[in-house]
Amino acid sequence: MLHFHRCQHLKQITQKCFSGVHVKTDKHAQRFLPGAFALAESRKSWHSTHSVSGDKNIILMGPPGAGKTTVGRIVGQKLGCCVIDVDDDVLEKAWNMSVSEKLQDVGNEQFLEEEGKAVLNLSASGSVISLTGSNPMHDASMWHLKRNGIIVYLDVPLTDIISRLKLMKVERIVGQGSGTPMKDLLKFRRQYYKKWYDARVFCESGASPEEVADKVLEAVKRYQDVDSETFISTRHVCPDNCRQKASAKFFSEAVIEGLASDGGLFVPEKEFPKLSCGEWKSLVEATYIERAQILLERCIHPADVPAARLGEMIETAYGENFACSKIAPVRHLSGNQFILELFHGPTGSFKDLSLQLMPQIFAHCIPPSCNYMILVATSGDTGSAVLSGFSRLNKKDKQRIAVATFFPEDGVSDFQKAQIVGSQRENGWAVGVKSDFDFCQTAVKSMFKDSDFTGFLTVEYGTVLSSANSINWGRLLPQVVYHASAYLDLVSQGFISFGSPVDVCIPTGNFGNILAAVYAKMMGIPIRKFICASNQNHVLTDFIKTGHYDLRERKLAQTFSPSIDILKSSNLERHLHLMANKDGQLMAKLFNQLENYHHFQIEKILVEKLQQDFVADWCSEGECLAAINSTYNASGYILDPHTAVAKVVADRMQDKTCPVIVSSTAHYSKFAPAIMQALKIKELNQTSSSQLYLLGSYNALPPLHGALLERTKQQEEMEYQVCAADVNDLKSHVEKLIQSQFIRKFSE
Repeated sequence: MLHFHRCQHLKQITQKCFSGVHVKTDKHAQRFLPGAFALAESRKSWHSTHSVSGDKNIILMGPPGAGKTTVGRIVGQKLGCCVIDVDDDVLEKAWNMSVSEKLQDVGNEQFLEEEGKAVLNLSASGSVISLTGSNPMHDASMWHLKRNGIIVYLDVPLTDIISRLKLMKVERIVGQGSGTPMKDLLKFRRQYYKKWYDARVFCESGASPEEVADKVLEAVKRYQDVDSETFISTRHVCPDNCRQKASAKFFSEAVIEGLASDGGLFVPEKEFPKLSCGEWKSLVEATYIERAQILLERCIHPADVPAARLGEMIETAYGENFACSKIAPVRHLSGNQFILELFHGPTGSFKDLSLQLMPQIFAHCIPPSCNYMILVATSGDTGSAVLSGFSRLNKKDKQRIAVATFFPEDGVSDFQKAQIVGSQRENGWAVGVKSDFDFCQTAVKSMFKDSDFTGFLTVEYGTVLSSANSINWGRLLPQVVYHASAYLDLVSQGFISFGSPVDVCIPTGNFGNILAAVYAKMMGIPIRKFICASNQNHVLTDFIKTGHYDLRERKLAQTFSPSIDILKSSNLERHLHLMANKDGQLMAKLFNQLENYHHFQIEKILVEKLQQDFVADWCSEGECLAAINSTYNASGYILDPHTAVAKVVADRMQDKTCPVIVSSTAHYSKFAPAIMQALKIKELNQTSSSQLYLLGSYNALPPLHGALLERTKQQEEMEYQVCAADVNDLKSHVEKLIQSQFIRKFSE
């Protein structure tokens, strides 16, 4: 066998550069959450298996021309360790001939097999190993390498690879037949690279080998530092004699718990990761799935979700479930206005962009020993999106994860209600509540905070409560992707050059969608102004203008845009926490005031800080319908009522010097009666399917939503439960649902 031993002084250097910090498990053991201690132990085990502080190798992987050999030598020099180039040091020595000679001698398939066998004979420790471009196509040898190494993928833009290979006069690579273009083979190879890597180095176009080497070291350091990316509650206050880490959570824990035990929301302890200008430019021609993978890898530590597994989840989430291959396309409306279409998912709303992915992340993160009941409050679209997303889990996960979604019985459109009820599956139920959304949301939060109730469910039924509203970090995070993607699409389509600012106008009630745009800006997207669009329930608009959040004498109005019929905006707390330099004490004070006295006022300095980035206005019902009508007459495009609210506000607030991206949060099919009223179509007394077919005859844009049209054809009306506006009644429903879903399994 071939043996490469590290230089004697490498151990000290490596330990100094990559010192591992072991996970502390005492804080997990003290918490009353079955499985949390197991989760921490699992993470600790992961650390001991994958730490770079011992004899682990750093293995560079990528296509030919990625610079693996050059970068490997620089990394080895920086660490003072041995460098192994598989081509020169393994293959040619094993074969006594050059790689090109071997390829000509045996052909593609035999070459891959013999290459893999040669690598299986490699035994190395504490070294930097530069693979060949074809090594990842041989499973056994890659598992062999992975057991004692961290595989770093050098992800170089395809155009750069092709240019480099031309300069190197490489006309053919392993696996390339006589008629296969180089570009197609390199694209084909990507599936193998994505399968194996532990950490990715996103190599921007024109980056020097030294810069890439530094990124490799940063990526490896992040990979082994499993404690580096934690989350705290927005209401967390750390006494002087308390260590901050004692209450910090990992991403997995934040996703599992949903709401912090003190009533606050989980936020990253550190700043959001920021991509460089060059990295963003490299994503301009990428697909939505590729963009999502890059951005979410930066935000989710591989100890929580390994990169390869995350990639599988993203491809599943945004694959066949979306009617448009671009997932969230941007359409030029008129002048300097653009529509971000967020309704091409299976339930026709922007919630699908996160709720096709979040259930998979949740199922991956939870320990195997517990059942989980997801509680969701919905103002319309979230309910069906949650039920759809969790129903797509595999059979094993559906047996231990169930969903109960609470919606205002008379506070959503008829179509939304039918869609929520019709989305019930074997692990998901819809419960109508004789109240409004704010009550539903407050009741769900109160159940989470009721330790007697949650403790009873855990002891009696082995079931833990969690959430899938945007209060859950795992639900909010994927929304960042589409705001970034929209900007990149404008660059790709030639409307702007990268670096030019844009405004975004978003209809919002719970502040989650617009907050995701704030996070996109923190990652490097040049958003100038966030335009908050409200309907007649304009508490957010009033707050942004005055700094006074006032629910006194304010009654929730039911409007044509029910998904933003919200008075208590949960995610606003996250943004205030960010603006107030993570002052948890202030957040607890403000939101306790809101709970007890129904209003709070922020200081002038915070109001000024808020207004630097945010402007806001609201839209009446008449203005909403008029906007639908005028937009259709001008462009043949039909807005849903929520998007119409944003259009009215964008028209009013946009200063015309800057492009504005208007978020279209739902497909108009869900609100056919309002659309027909806006377009002055008299035939209102029809079935839902007849209404949609009538709208379809107008040949408008966007076309009818196929999945929603199929929903209207379902003749059978599903039963659902209804409960009073009483938290105890909701608790009783939750317990009964848990009994019906889990009691048999638990008793066995």
